[in-house]
Amino acid sequence: MNHYVDIIEDAGPDHAVGVWFPGLPGCFSAGDTLDEAMANAPEALTLWIESMIEDGKAIPRARTPSELKADPEAAADMAAHAIALIPAPRLAFQPAAE
Repeated sequence: MNHYVDIIEDAGPDHAVGVWFPGLPGCFSAGDTLDEAMANAPEALTLWIESMIEDGKAIPRARTPSELKADPEAAADMAAHAIALIPAPRLAFQPAAE
């Protein structure tokens, strides 16, 4: 099973916790707590992929944390925030080749 890396930004007790997926433009989620944000992340990923499929667009393949660390933009986010692995939804799609 593929897993997509998400970046978790916890800005403190008076702010929502944000979650976004490097390389998946517009794929993000949030929650009032870390637990809520992490519970919402799989749904955000599924909805994003379903939207891409409906639009006939290619789904980027899931990159490993090591691959993302080699991407300067993602590496900066990974250095500043926590990451988590979110399982790819079991949808009938072919990831885009890189």
